[in-house]
Amino acid sequence: MNLFSRTNSKAAPEKVQQVKTWISELFNLDEKVTISLNQLRCHEPNCPPIETVIAIMEQPSRQYKIHKSIIEIEQSDIYQLKAK
Repeated sequence: MNLFSRTNSKAAPEKVQQVKTWISELFNLDEKVTISLNQLRCHEPNCPPIETVIAIMEQPSRQYKIHKSIIEIEQSDIYQLKAK
């Protein structure tokens, strides 16, 4: 049983780039480091309907989740990742 699936809705490219810029600035990443953003729909009970999974592809790689769609993410959500 697949409890997660990708959403069909795509975030505006400008918003995706803005979120990636916030992540890059927060973690002081080299411009060559790949940042992946994926929106997932959760079908599990008590799970938020959509979450964004952030993967920072460096060694070691890091992964974070924000329980919002990409379009809903604000700069303050990104800053809270540093505390995790």
